[in-house]
Amino acid sequence: MGEFKTKLQVESQGQYWELISPLIFDSNIYGEITVPAGFFTDFASVPRIPIVYAMFGNKSHSSAALHDYLYSGSEDISRKDADNIFLEAMESRNQSKWCRKVMWRAVRWFGGGRYVSFKR
Repeated sequence: MGEFKTKLQVESQGQYWELISPLIFDSNIYGEITVPAGFFTDFASVPRIPIVYAMFGNKSHSSAALHDYLYSGSEDISRKDADNIFLEAMESRNQSKWCRKVMWRAVRWFGGGRYVSFKR
């Protein structure tokens, strides 16, 4: 299981959050990943349907910021690997198994439109 080497530190910028220090995750799948200070995230894009948001909103912020970074095209990484690293990151934060599986499945089913492949 991977592990976060640093804590998530952000400042609100309206509907987004800006990392004010690097977020470092040591992944067993990919190795060390650094989300740089200055990166913007909206955390998990959970629909604002009351019961859904109550169950899955405001969870796994570190994992969601990492996933947003991997989806941004800043790393040479496949969408499938990005989603699996998201699952690994949630597990490292002791997110409940049922919750992380639902969140992982949601990004696998619905996240494709937000993924940007790496361009050199």
